[in-house]
This record gives sequence, C-alpha cells and structure tokens, in this order.
Amino acid sequence: MKYSCSVTINLPIDKTVVLWNDENNFKEWQDGFKSIELLSGFKNTKGAKSKILFEGKMKMELLETIISNNLPDAKVGLYEHIHMTNTQTSRFIEMDEHTTQYISEVEYINFNGILIKLMAKLFPSKFKSQSQKWMNQFKEFAEKVNN
Repeated sequence: MKYSCSVTINLPIDKTVVLWNDENNFKEWQDGFKSIELLSGFKNTKGAKSKILFEGKMKMELLETIISNNLPDAKVGLYEHIHMTNTQTSRFIEMDEHTTQYISEVEYINFNGILIKLMAKLFPSKFKSQSQKWMNQFKEFAEKVNN
C-alpha cells in the first residue's frame, strides 16, 4: 500500500524544517508521542536506529532506521512494528520565501497478522488519514509557534 499526503505551511522552509526535525516538538503534533531513544549510530544520520514510543488508546513501539537524510530535500526512514513495516519519505519544498510545502510519501511493505492485513485491505484510508492528521497538526503547531 502506497500513499502521499501534503500540506502547505505558512513559514519559510528553514524554520519549518528546524521545527519538524526537533524531537522536543514531536509531542506537539504526534498524538501519543512519548519518547525517542537513539539505539545506535548518530542521530538523524544514515543507519541510525531509534526506538520510538507512543502511548494513548494503545501503546505502540516502533524501530526507526534512517535510510537517508538530506533535509530539506528528503528524509527517508524505515519503520518497523510488530504488525507492520513501512518506509516514509518526508520532503520540504520552498514555495516562496514565506511558504513551504511538506510532503509525506508512505509505503507499507509488510503486514504481519490477519487482522492488520484485513484492516489494510478494507480501510486503507485510515492509514492515510492518520498521516494527514499529523501533518495538519504540525502545520497548526508550526504556524502558531512562529506568530
């Protein structure tokens, strides 16, 4: 399953990327974000592995492996969970000196378990809507912080 989402943010690209990349801000726009812990490598560099924890309705633990990071052009990560594996490419494009387009391209490459496979087949829009929700929340946070 593949999909793409985007949002236009009323901030210069450099400010947008700094806010998006700052782990201290993750809780502001990612529902349930609890922590990120570097397990190996150097933070935000190719090959770095981190454990990401979310708490809320359900606990979720992800293993993130950075495939490449040349922001603002693109950051590519591999995300592994007990029930699924996906890649995410985040891109930032300068629309003008005050506006940035944030694009997220997600590809689920593996689903483990009958229930998650069924959910992905019957309700693929649920996955995309969660990604879009976080992007919209990031836009709201970023624009509010910089006003």
